Amino acid sequence: MEQGKQVRLTSTEIAQLWTQYMNDSASVCMLTYFLEKAEDAEIKPLIEHALELSQMHVQKTSAILTEEKNQLPHGFKLEEDVDITAPRLFSDTYVLNFIHNMAKIGLTAYSYSLSVSIRADITDFYMECLSETQQLYKMSKDLLLSKGLYSRPPFLPNSEDVEYVETKGFIWDFFGEKRPLQALEITNLYTNFQRNALGAATVAGFSQVATSKEVTQFFLKLIKGAKNHAEAFANKLEESNLPVPLSWGSEVTNSTTFTFSDKLMMFYTAALTSLSVGYYGKAIAQSPRLDLSVMYNRLILEVQKLSENGANILIKNKWMEQPPMAPDRVELAKKNNR
Repeated sequence: MEQGKQVRLTSTEIAQLWTQYMNDSASVCMLTYFLEKAEDAEIKPLIEHALELSQMHVQKTSAILTEEKNQLPHGFKLEEDVDITAPRLFSDTYVLNFIHNMAKIGLTAYSYSLSVSIRADITDFYMECLSETQQLYKMSKDLLLSKGLYSRPPFLPNSEDVEYVETKGFIWDFFGEKRPLQALEITNLYTNFQRNALGAATVAGFSQVATSKEVTQFFLKLIKGAKNHAEAFANKLEESNLPVPLSWGSEVTNSTTFTFSDKLMMFYTAALTSLSVGYYGKAIAQSPRLDLSVMYNRLILEVQKLSENGANILIKNKWMEQPPMAPDRVELAKKNNR
């Protein structure tokens, strides 16, 4: 290799940078609005810090892609996709939970981006992103705790002896009396309830300010689906006499004024909906009880149907940007014969 010559970006590196540009440009719009409306003196600095991180990430990914002569996605713009003068749509408490949840998603996303990075500068970038997001997660968690807003998962009695599974009913007892939930099953039910509860509140706010009837109707379907999924998880927790987390519906105001573009709101809901498939798939792998696997498989099918409906709306309105793709060699070969 020529001395000092930079190695080209791989497809995996381009994919992560392109996706991050899209996600962070959307976050800049959301967080700028949240910061403009923030009133809580403790929450406002956290929003400002999260916004600064997203702005830095947009600048960095833009610089790398441009240097490598890759076309930047259009993404999302403050002047197109948000009206920061619109009335408050969500409470500061909601925003704090929103940032905390986005930080948790970011930890997973940046860990994956780091694991597929090869070039030294890209590896360093994602190590930095991961470190920043770890700090944002801690800051948001600590603030939730200090304000008494953190919903802790259930506590379990201390284990006193080592035990081994002795019956097939640990896995296959589908029709009979179910064994108590194991710790990993509780974890997934609890966290999936929280995601759906926060998602229902988010989409409730979006549905109030959407300008397209088609988008509004889609959001209403999402709200119903999120509530049904949360109820399914709550039922499983209650069967084992375990507490259910809080919901966030009361943290949405009555505003119906244009706040975010339908394109931005559809992008967010499409991204969060698709993430549910991964969370539910992980829960299946960690849930030996057959009834839980059956439940999660059913919910995955429902999510996939909603995702398809959302994708069709995005494509129909030319809101879905095409990500970098491999060249179509067959089409290229046909060009000389036209």
